[in-house]
Amino acid sequence: MIRIHATGADVARVRFAPRPAPLQELNVALSMMCRGDGELLFGRWRRRALRALPPAVQPLGDLVPAAVAPSFLDVFSDDLAEGLESLRATPRELVRSEIERVYAARPRPAPAWLHDLHRGQTGAWDLLRRAQHAAFETLVRPVWSQVQDLHRAEFSRHALAVAEHGIGPALAALVPGTRWCESGWEIEAPVARDISLGGRGLVLLPTFHWTGGPLVSDLPGSPVAVTYPAGPGVPLSPPVAGADDDALAAVLGRTRVEMLFLLAQEHTTSGLARRLRVSNATVSAHAAALRGAGLITTVRAGRAVLHQRTALGSLLTGEGRRPQVRP
Repeated sequence: MIRIHATGADVARVRFAPRPAPLQELNVALSMMCRGDGELLFGRWRRRALRALPPAVQPLGDLVPAAVAPSFLDVFSDDLAEGLESLRATPRELVRSEIERVYAARPRPAPAWLHDLHRGQTGAWDLLRRAQHAAFETLVRPVWSQVQDLHRAEFSRHALAVAEHGIGPALAALVPGTRWCESGWEIEAPVARDISLGGRGLVLLPTFHWTGGPLVSDLPGSPVAVTYPAGPGVPLSPPVAGADDDALAAVLGRTRVEMLFLLAQEHTTSGLARRLRVSNATVSAHAAALRGAGLITTVRAGRAVLHQRTALGSLLTGEGRRPQVRP
């Protein structure tokens, strides 16, 4: 159990990150890539990601040789360049202690460049910067606009929850398995930690690559940050040229997949029926299923019913991929 102790003054300093954090989204994407669970949904994405990553990202594997990463990689800036500069400004004592902690139980020695990072040498920092930049461009950049759309939707959802129910219930509803009590926020976790905000504030950051439990960052002199999963539970897969949609069709059905691709633009029920060569009633039934899953929206405009794909639906299809819809 993680207990985040908060006073009344601390509650007033709880805030929701207004924009996604590129480096933290990269961190959780890499963590998700290295996990072994969820083969049905994430196996194909993991294999593609591993094939796509260039050799320049290898230093990140050296820095995180097991499941535990050094805490100084937690950077919450909403600008990539600014985040990379912020990482470079990490106090040398924290960098040293975290590298030593990560490698304390490792039987193999750290590579030479990490010894240089431990000593604060510029060349090692440049190597790490290139690795992070290359990994971000490969894994996160292709879906960054979708991450931004989902973040805006999550921001709005949280703001409404706070307005309707107050900060305590909104926090408890934000992350399943958590609860707000008199002393603060309790989060289910396999380890026991007690964290006091002490006036530093609390930042809530949704992530759209992670499906595990909340990740709590408690860096000296910084607000406590809670990164929590808010994605669709499926990979945010970069588009792959020539990829087919058999896997998606096996889950949703071919007609629903074709509908999702068509609904990148707004269509009426009758317009979809003509394009798909099915009845209006069939389109309505499929639309109800897709709408219930949050993949499309439906609105009435006079006598017409208009359907369009949501950001979540776009994530599931992937930009740039189009099945052959019958003309």
